[in-house]
Amino acid sequence: MKRFSQLFLISLLSGVTTLGAYKLLFENNGILSTNKSPITTVATDNFSKKVGLSPEVLDFTEAAEKTIHTVVHVKNVSYKTVTNPMLEYFYGYKGGQTQEQVGTGSGVIISEDGYIVTNNHVIKGASEIEITLNNKKSYKAKLIGTDSKMDIALLKIDANEKLPYTPFGNSDSVKIGEWVLAVGNPYNLTSTVTAGIISAKARTLDAKGIQSFIQTDAAVNPGNSGGALINTRGDLVGINTMISSMTGSYVGYSFAVPSNIARKIIEDIMEFGNVQRGILGVEGGELNAKASRELGITRTEGFYISTVTKNSGAQKSGLQQGDIIIKLDNQSIATFADLSGYINTKRPNDKVQVTFVRDGSNRTVAVVLSKNEFFSTEFKGIELENIDAVDKKKFNLNYGVKIKSISNENLAQYRDELKGNIILSIDNVKAKDIESVSKLLNKKDEGQSVRLEMINKNGEIFRIII
Repeated sequence: MKRFSQLFLISLLSGVTTLGAYKLLFENNGILSTNKSPITTVATDNFSKKVGLSPEVLDFTEAAEKTIHTVVHVKNVSYKTVTNPMLEYFYGYKGGQTQEQVGTGSGVIISEDGYIVTNNHVIKGASEIEITLNNKKSYKAKLIGTDSKMDIALLKIDANEKLPYTPFGNSDSVKIGEWVLAVGNPYNLTSTVTAGIISAKARTLDAKGIQSFIQTDAAVNPGNSGGALINTRGDLVGINTMISSMTGSYVGYSFAVPSNIARKIIEDIMEFGNVQRGILGVEGGELNAKASRELGITRTEGFYISTVTKNSGAQKSGLQQGDIIIKLDNQSIATFADLSGYINTKRPNDKVQVTFVRDGSNRTVAVVLSKNEFFSTEFKGIELENIDAVDKKKFNLNYGVKIKSISNENLAQYRDELKGNIILSIDNVKAKDIESVSKLLNKKDEGQSVRLEMINKNGEIFRIII
């Protein structure tokens, strides 16, 4: 009897072992199973998010198919007269040979009636602009307007048919790590799609802090400029603008103008004929460890107000020197690029809820944005402002604009000499005030020379060409 019990126990253990091995090796999700589910990794955080790269996440085909037919090839044709200085010197020959110069880039159709957005640098100086669609049809394009500061241009073609177009997405809602596609015409190829992720937001590559780019690692090369940066739903979240490279070709990062900024510029051009820029009316800088130590404060993120512009919306709302802006509406503000990027999506007279820190407590006020042209304007790296009562009395003037600052590297050696001078006329047109000067300069290209008549701090009148 005892021997029978031992045999029964051994048989039972063998059966359990066999059954367990079968389940481990062959049943669903077993090591040798042919019916395994996709492997996911569960993050060890409080959110218990599933992360992984399943085929559904990586399927970009629908977004790509929707967009490639809306991205166009942009051909910029200009003409340059080349002279021979030797013939001019010895024989007085004044003729020249006209040479055709061709530049190329990309553009995005944004409406079925043929409006196209591209980069300003793609069409700058063009005598003719030719658009080629993905189906190889070509059209002459009309330049509707440009914004050189944000490198955006608006074109129009008449195609006599409804065109496919890419709808604008909300660039404020894109997240770091989100998948995006760059669609363009690099190296004169037809519509090409590359994929990457959002690497950073609110990147500033300009010394004046004007731009607030989306940074991505999607491959962008020469010819991609003006093309589309889209999300996985096929919505336009940016206009590809530049790459960061020592060679001029893609090496890891590219940058795009956020779609919210591009859309606002386009709407301004279509409605007003130029870009309507609103300002908050504050000057200062972003906080970091070093700046906070120098200011004697503990907070290391936000925009520190050092000056509030007189008669601006900020002053009327009670903002003061020493306040730290941490939010505009629902947009968190950690850097100057965050602040300038959000304000660039607004117009004069728009109301913005400003959350700031004062005396250790958070406060919120509504600020009505002022029109930038009432206070200052910028051209060729020279920032101008209205003259005040002291200047008018000192120089016996009732008009003119003062040079506030100079960021133009070509004028760097004359910075101290020019700063504070009062411009009396531009190309023989009287410089009445900032608003009239801004309208005048908006009609001129950044590459076009202008003649300035000005009076210096000693009361001497002179003229320069920049």
